Amino acid sequence: MFGAGGGTSSYREMEETDLIILWGSNAREAHPIFFHHVLKGIHNGARLYVVDPRRTPSAQWADVWLGLDVGSDIALANAMGREIIVSDLHNKAFIDHATSGFEDYAAAVEGYTLARGETITGVPAEAIRELAHAYATAPTAQLCWTLGITEHHDAVDNVLSLVNLALLTGHVGRYGSGLVPIRGQNNVQGGGDMGALPNRLPGFQDVENPDLRAKFEDAWGVTIPPKRGLHISLMHEAMDEGRLRALYVVGENPLQSEADGEAMQRRLGGLDFMVVQDIFLTPTAELADVVLPAAGWAEVEGTVTSSERRVQRMRKAVQPPGEAMGDIEWLCMVARAMGHDWPTPTAEEAWDELRSLSPMHGGMSYARLEEMGGIQWPCPDESHPGTLFLHGRLWEEDTGPKAPLSVVEWTAPVDPLDDDYPIRLTTGRRLDSFNTGVQTGRYQSPRRIAGVLDLSPEDAESLGVGEGDMVQIVSRRGRVTAPIRLDRSLRPGLSFMAVHFPDDVDVNRLTIDAWDPKSGTAEFKATAVRIEPVPS
Repeated sequence: MFGAGGGTSSYREMEETDLIILWGSNAREAHPIFFHHVLKGIHNGARLYVVDPRRTPSAQWADVWLGLDVGSDIALANAMGREIIVSDLHNKAFIDHATSGFEDYAAAVEGYTLARGETITGVPAEAIRELAHAYATAPTAQLCWTLGITEHHDAVDNVLSLVNLALLTGHVGRYGSGLVPIRGQNNVQGGGDMGALPNRLPGFQDVENPDLRAKFEDAWGVTIPPKRGLHISLMHEAMDEGRLRALYVVGENPLQSEADGEAMQRRLGGLDFMVVQDIFLTPTAELADVVLPAAGWAEVEGTVTSSERRVQRMRKAVQPPGEAMGDIEWLCMVARAMGHDWPTPTAEEAWDELRSLSPMHGGMSYARLEEMGGIQWPCPDESHPGTLFLHGRLWEEDTGPKAPLSVVEWTAPVDPLDDDYPIRLTTGRRLDSFNTGVQTGRYQSPRRIAGVLDLSPEDAESLGVGEGDMVQIVSRRGRVTAPIRLDRSLRPGLSFMAVHFPDDVDVNRLTIDAWDPKSGTAEFKATAVRIEPVPS
């Protein structure tokens, strides 16, 4: 945010802040290590507010849970923003000094009264008011979110609506106050940092900037295409239109992880050629023309980067089995097979090349990473200690570029509820399982809740079904069969399914691949369904 692709804060700040908001984040189950820092903050006196359609295990620790309707986040954030302004709780000095666009923002949120906020979100007006006042008046506050905010058709606008609240109150750029996007899985932050984005070179350097691009071209001895590439949803469109004919998949299982699973199977099946490089023979790999057996995390050297921007060393503990090799080895071997004279660097040599090209990593030698137990970027040189929190410049006399408040408007989910599809299905994770279950489905867990449909007791009663009954869940795209699990934490009209068991219950046969035009993220969190009993 503000040009840096990472969260502003450190985990330590979660333990020492005055107020924590988890918005669209069930960190207790999806990010349990991070949640330990939240718990330390609670034990140290922080108040916790949870904004989530479900009363999740995270919400059970909250002082207040705001159970909003799925997809109404912008309306809630705008209503909070208006309440902060009309109650004269906005930080005028910070706004004048460090931000731009306040007048346009204030005019845009004027229509989001507490009453309208309640109508759109389902959250009582008094609860919206309480959160707005608590956030605005807290000495320090951390606003955290994850996929409950970003897996929507308006993902970027959702994030901007939260950034607006931090700018409105001055809860950014200082110790204890910040914006915390909790990453969806291990090293997602590191992947983005390394340039695994269609518009960025390593270090979040814009591929369309000729001066930045020239630096990489000189180092690599090649001409880099001057235009951004395709994000994943545009890749799907290109496959549909026959413009993308080959795919190289590294460590992903898109057949089961992408929305609208039937469409994804058709896309992958229609390719001319597909390579999969993975540690498991995933269902995607079973469709591949070539499978390259990769090495696991304990079988290679390297680095990983956490949600607090901390780069840490990863050390090889055992040899890869059989013909498995690390990703660097495979990529260099493929390059040589294609006629390019690529030597195979060590992980440290590859990292040092990265440091020479990415200013925010310049001071992170392997020796310093070992000595310091990890370093938070930006760290421009070897005398720099790393950066505990970002955007402190906003409080300095010379702020540099001002941080913009953004005008964002609420729009309803793309998949509407109606008489044929009256139940909102949202998806997520459980504590003991990971993503599509490729890594966690091979062992048993006493905590495992397998492929079920979570339903409120009220909806179950109206449908004439009970605990364990088999039902069909039908969307506008497909249908699956699953047993009912009664969940008293769900409000009537809302259901939930985990994403971990596609071999048993493939929830992405139901989800819609409508996507955010700014980020390319599909709307996994808002599917309209109906529920039909399975005849005995």
